[in-house]
Amino acid sequence: MFKKFDDKEMVSGVNNAKSSVQKSIRNSVTENYPFIEPYLDQIIPKKGDLKLVKCHEHIEILANAAGEPLMFRHRDGPYMPTLKLLHKFPFMLPRMQVDKGAIRFVLSGANIMCPGLTSPGAKMTRLEPDKVVAVMAEGKEHAVAVGMTKMSTDEIISKNKGIGIENIHYLNDGLWNMRAVK
Repeated sequence: MFKKFDDKEMVSGVNNAKSSVQKSIRNSVTENYPFIEPYLDQIIPKKGDLKLVKCHEHIEILANAAGEPLMFRHRDGPYMPTLKLLHKFPFMLPRMQVDKGAIRFVLSGANIMCPGLTSPGAKMTRLEPDKVVAVMAEGKEHAVAVGMTKMSTDEIISKNKGIGIENIHYLNDGLWNMRAVK
């Protein structure tokens, strides 16, 4: 999604969120990520500046008062944390770990294939399809990507073929390199 994202060309507008919109965003984030609730005021304040950055291809980015991207979503999908936010709050998402052989492919934007999730260096959390996950790499401390599961963990293990996780946002993509919005 963010492979060829360039904030100069892709951003079509920036608005401050109304308090009612801010409240619905907070509720949505709390519902999707219950572990983050005690820290929600640090991320998305109840009152204060929260910027809605509208981009081409139906992408919406939430930015804090300083203009740093916090979360994003595509169309009416769930809000997903940026990697920078995930590095600050690593417990926010369930983790799926890929083996060492898959790291370079994940960092180039490739989807995570089932064999990369079922090999000896990989670890999985039991999940259903269409869940937002932090993609970890074997031997690395921080998440290397944010993805969406395409199959349940049981399906990944039994089929061991095809795309297990869709790679949505990864290190050094357009969103990672996005400058603060004004």
